[in-house]
Amino acid sequence: MRKLTAACLAVALVALTPAAALPAAAQAQQVAPDVAPPPPYEDQLLRLSEILCAIHYLRQLCKSDEGSVWREQMEKLIETEAPDEARRARMVDRFNRGYEGYRSVYLSCTPAAAEASERYLQEGAKIAADITARYGK
Repeated sequence: MRKLTAACLAVALVALTPAAALPAAAQAQQVAPDVAPPPPYEDQLLRLSEILCAIHYLRQLCKSDEGSVWREQMEKLIETEAPDEARRARMVDRFNRGYEGYRSVYLSCTPAAAEASERYLQEGAKIAADITARYGK
């Protein structure tokens, strides 16, 4: 189950592409001409960024022997999104927040850390699938 969830998350992340059109409400917002508005899935994408690093930290802590697969998934996500510098900075900030949050709580692999890792795998896969289904090409 764990490998299947990880594989689903990885496939969904690779399938992400920038959103096509914004909802009318987002289009109505005043935006500087040279700054593109964020896509409608921005909040989900930022949450996914945070989840990826939490998984990265927790899986390494619990000796999952996955290496840097979750950091690489974040790099692929950034590459696929091709965000401007401000969006990229927000994504990286959220990724780092996921690491710092768990590093301050878990110093060794505990049953709670392993459970958190599993829950984040499921949540990340759900977010990635939702974004892909709603906004992917």
